[in-house]
Amino acid sequence: METSEKIQGSGILQLFASLLIPQSSCTAKVANIIAEVAKNEFMRIPCVDAGLISPLVQLLNSKDQEVLLQTGRALGNICYDSHEGRSAVDQAGGAQIVIDHLRSLCSITDPANEKLLTVFCGMLMNYSNENDSLQAQLINMGVIPTLVKLLGIHCQNAALTEMCLVAFGNLAELESSKEQFASTNIAEELVKLFKKQIEHDKREMIFEVLAPLAENDAIKLQLVEAGLVECLLEIVQEKVDSEKEDDIAELKTASDLMVLLLLGDESMQKLFEGGKGNVFQRVLSWIPSNNHQLQLAGALAIANFARNDGNCIHMVDNGIVEKLMDLLDRHVEDGNVTVQHAALSALRNLAIPVVNKAKMLSAGVTEAVLKFLKSEMPPVQFKLLGTLRMLIDAQAEAAEQLGKNVKLVERLVEWCEAKDHAGVMGESNRLLSALIRHSKSKDVIKTIVQSGGIKHLVTMATSEHVIMQNEALVALALIAALELGTAEKDLESAKLVQILHRLLADERSAPEIKYNSMVLICALMGSESLHKEVQDLAFLDVVSKLRSHENKSVAQQASLTEQRLTVES
Repeated sequence: METSEKIQGSGILQLFASLLIPQSSCTAKVANIIAEVAKNEFMRIPCVDAGLISPLVQLLNSKDQEVLLQTGRALGNICYDSHEGRSAVDQAGGAQIVIDHLRSLCSITDPANEKLLTVFCGMLMNYSNENDSLQAQLINMGVIPTLVKLLGIHCQNAALTEMCLVAFGNLAELESSKEQFASTNIAEELVKLFKKQIEHDKREMIFEVLAPLAENDAIKLQLVEAGLVECLLEIVQEKVDSEKEDDIAELKTASDLMVLLLLGDESMQKLFEGGKGNVFQRVLSWIPSNNHQLQLAGALAIANFARNDGNCIHMVDNGIVEKLMDLLDRHVEDGNVTVQHAALSALRNLAIPVVNKAKMLSAGVTEAVLKFLKSEMPPVQFKLLGTLRMLIDAQAEAAEQLGKNVKLVERLVEWCEAKDHAGVMGESNRLLSALIRHSKSKDVIKTIVQSGGIKHLVTMATSEHVIMQNEALVALALIAALELGTAEKDLESAKLVQILHRLLADERSAPEIKYNSMVLICALMGSESLHKEVQDLAFLDVVSKLRSHENKSVAQQASLTEQRLTVES
C-alpha cells in the first residue's frame, strides 16, 4: 500500500504514458514495469487514470514480439478484477486486436510464440472474467473457434492448454456460447486431451468445461461420439473402491456427467442401443453396488433411459423393476433421500407405458413404494405419489385396492394441505381423484369421505391447471352418481354448488370444464339440500346462455342440463 502511494505521488505513471511509443527501444521495459506495478490491486485504477490504456492498446499493433508480450501482460494485469481497467480496454478496442493476433499466430508452435499466445489468452480471461456483456462481446468477435483451434494445435503446451480451458470454463456458462461451441470440434479436442491426463487437477479442469457444455443436446451427442462415455466408465471402475477424497470426488463428477449425457434424446438412444449396449449394461451394474453415489447415478440413468415407451418396455421385460425394488429396500431404513428419489423417479417413468402397469403391479411395486409413505421428505413424497398415480391409470383393481387403504388415503388428505410444497399438494389431489376415477368403487369413495378428502377435490376443481380441474370434476361426478348420500354434507360445506356456478359463468373456463360442471350439476339433483342450492343460484340463466356455445358437446350438454333444471324446478 505504502509503495503504491509513493508511486502515485511521484507522477511517474503519467511519465510512462509519454514513454510508451512504438519506436522507442525502452518501450518493452516500460510495459514490463507497468505489468509489475499493476499486480498491486491499488495501482490498477491509477494506471487507468494516468492514461496508460490508450497507448498500451496502440502498442498491440507492434511487430516486436517482446513489446507485444509485455503489453499483453500489462493490459491483463490492469484488467484483473478491475471494472475501470476493463472498461478502458473495451473503449480503446483492445479485445478485437488481441483476438486478431490469436488468429494469425495460432498455427506457429515455437516456444516464444506459445508464450505470447498464453499471455494473450490470459489477458482476454482477465478482461472478461465474470462479466457477461464482455464475454458476449468476445463470443460475437468469434473467439470460440479460435480458442478451440489453439487447443488442438498446442495440446502439448501445458500452460497454454490450461489457459484455454479456463477461458472455455468462463465462456461455456453463457447460453449464447453453446451454439458456437457446438459448431466446432471442441468435444473431440476435450476428449482427446482428457485421455492423456493422469493428474486429478488436470482432469478436474476439463470436467469443469465439460459440465456446462454437456447441457447442450448437440454437444452431448458430440461428446458421446467422441468417446467420452468410455473414459467416464473407466474412471468409475478405477475409483469405485478408493477412499481417497480426490477419487471419491472424481467418481461423483464422472457418474454425474454420465447421467447428464443421458438427458439428451439422441445421446441417450445411442447409448441404449436397444438395451444391448455395453454402456447400458455397465450402468445397470451400478444399481446393486455398495457405493451410494453409483446407486444414485445408476437409478438416475435408468430414469433417463426410461423416456420412451420402447425403452421402458424392454427394461421392464428384462428385470429392471426387481433391481430398483431391491435398491429401494436397502434404503427404507437408512433414509438416503437422493437414492430413494432417483429410484422412485425411474419406477414412475417405467410405469408410463400401458403394457408395463400390470407387470409392475404383479411384481409388487405398489407395496415397495408404500413403504415410503412415512417419509417426511417432499421430493420423495412427490415421486411416490407420481409413481402410484402412473401405476393405477386404467387399472381398476389396483386403484380399488389402494383406494381402500385407509393409511394411504389419510396420508394423501394430510399432504393435500402441504401449502409449502405445491408439487406434493398437487400430486396428492391428483392421486385422490385418480383412485376414484379408475376404481369407480363405492368403497373407495366411502374411504375418501371418511378421511376428509372431499373438500380437497372440490378445491381442486378451482385449480389454475385445466387438467387438474377436469380430473376433480370427473371424480366428483362419480361421487355424486355412486355415493351422493354419503358425501352430501361434505359437498355442501365445501361450497361445491357455488364453485360450479362460478365455473359456468366464467368465460375463461375451458369447454371441457363447462361440460363436466354441467354433468355434475345434473348428478347433484338427487340430493334435496344440494338441489335447493342449485335452484337458489339461478343456474338456468347461466346454462341457457351455453346452448349457443361454439363447442358442440358443451351446447348439447347445456340443452340437457336446462331440461333437467326445468323439470326439477
